[in-house]
Amino acid sequence: MRLSINRDARPQAMTLLVAAAISVVLWFIPFAEVLTYPFRIFVTFIHEGGHAIAALLTGNSVAALSVAMNASGETYTTQGGIISQVLVSSAGYIGSMIFGALLLVLIRKTVAARIVLLGSALMIFTLTVIFGLIKPLFWGALSGIPFTLLAGALLSIGLVLVARFASAKTASFFVSFLAVQCILNSLLDLKTVFFLSSPFAPPISTDAVNMANATGIPAFFWAVTWIVLSLGILWLAMRIYIVSRDKQSDLPFEDISS
Repeated sequence: MRLSINRDARPQAMTLLVAAAISVVLWFIPFAEVLTYPFRIFVTFIHEGGHAIAALLTGNSVAALSVAMNASGETYTTQGGIISQVLVSSAGYIGSMIFGALLLVLIRKTVAARIVLLGSALMIFTLTVIFGLIKPLFWGALSGIPFTLLAGALLSIGLVLVARFASAKTASFFVSFLAVQCILNSLLDLKTVFFLSSPFAPPISTDAVNMANATGIPAFFWAVTWIVLSLGILWLAMRIYIVSRDKQSDLPFEDISS
């Protein structure tokens, strides 16, 4: 058995590499963060949406979801048992990585980029309306509504416009770039949490600290665990995206008919 890149996956792999290269280059260009800012806000929605969905799946309720101008976010949920708190706290970073990996898999499975973009727009719109507007109004958590509502609406409209008017190649590249941004931002956020979870770091509230408070296990352990899980998810997604197993012939010589 040997590992190789599927021939039909090579154009997709090239698109992914170009998207990744552009993302990395933008890190070194002054003020280029203006260009990637909408993607950063998108990833924050995915992160906070992961917390919200995990809370609902574990029988909790969500009081509010908010996204700030500095691309930070908060999700307020009721607290269940230890298992519930572990799943909810882990769902932010792991959810962002899973979403980015899912985009890669959908591209590899030749799901139309327009469908992926419309599905993403619907998800952002739903998170915005239900958890960013209706629930905060009900619970009286009004401070985060204005920017969350504006950002969610603009992101949803932007995704729909790309799906509607962009060419198939442009839409496919956009999905690849969106996947790369989700993955890179997830890893960068985990790196930040890793350093903030150090015993020598100043006390700052993070998801890892929430996990430590719930379980009694140091935040550093949870940061490392999330990094390992995220890299595992990324490795699996990349195998699905570009790698296949080719069976070699059992014969040591080429079979030549006489």
